[in-house]
Amino acid sequence: MTYSIVARDPVSGELGVAVQSHFFGVGTLVPWAQAGVGAVATQSIAEPAYGPRGLALIRDGASAPEALQRLLAEDPLEHGRQVAMVDRAGRVAVHTGSRCIRHAGHTVGDQVSAQANIMARDTVPDAMARAYAAAEGRLAERLMAALRAAEAEGGDLRGRQSAALLVVAGRAGAGSGAENLVDLRVDDHADPLAELGRLLSLQGAYARVDRGDQLAASGDVEGALGEYESAHRERPDNAELAFWHGVALAANGHEDEARSIFSGVFARNSGWAELLRRLPDAGLFPDDERLIARLEGIRSESV
Repeated sequence: MTYSIVARDPVSGELGVAVQSHFFGVGTLVPWAQAGVGAVATQSIAEPAYGPRGLALIRDGASAPEALQRLLAEDPLEHGRQVAMVDRAGRVAVHTGSRCIRHAGHTVGDQVSAQANIMARDTVPDAMARAYAAAEGRLAERLMAALRAAEAEGGDLRGRQSAALLVVAGRAGAGSGAENLVDLRVDDHADPLAELGRLLSLQGAYARVDRGDQLAASGDVEGALGEYESAHRERPDNAELAFWHGVALAANGHEDEARSIFSGVFARNSGWAELLRRLPDAGLFPDDERLIARLEGIRSESV
């Protein structure tokens, strides 16, 4: 019912899982990962417990092959399981049970494993591995390339319905926000991979806003404005990104540019103009009624 890939990026140490299936909400079942520990994909007759249990074994010192061997030895239904793991050292383990519905199989590469069952063609795992190896960019983009290759090769015999992408940091950080780099799910969609790709692009734009906020907090106004502008340019259809770009511009003396942006945002939804009026009370915008009125396009002499 599913094709997936687990991998560790040898440069960044990031660990990730990507999956697509003709099954509702595949992201709640198949992908598991923990920063600084490993990543797991559990599918076919999926046993979700392979995820947390496998990660716990790796966290306690087992390699991915050792962890998978222990779990399979305790599982009376191992013949129906398809499971892949990669640990923080890049060691890979994978199992395709003898009762997995054909075509079912897997391909292992350098710190990566691609696996699938109920495939239209048995060439899907090899196509995924080749695409992953040839792709450039961060781990998330390379995993997406593998999913697209699987779909191009025929994918799931039944079609497509849901997809998910999970990438975590190579080292444990201060909290889940710093450790979970990408955690996206498409539970039910006519083209789940296209939607997953759109969400990944959107997350990238929001990550630019976060970097902009950090730069602004450190006093690098021009650097912050550059990040806000890039985020807005990447997703010009997103009112949220446009609004905060306008706020940053107006608060730092670029009123004309801000007005141009706000005119389009306010035309979509008057609630954005009301939000602008509320920002000074929260300390997020200059307490300047005349400036706010000009940004709204109000030319009343009373202001």
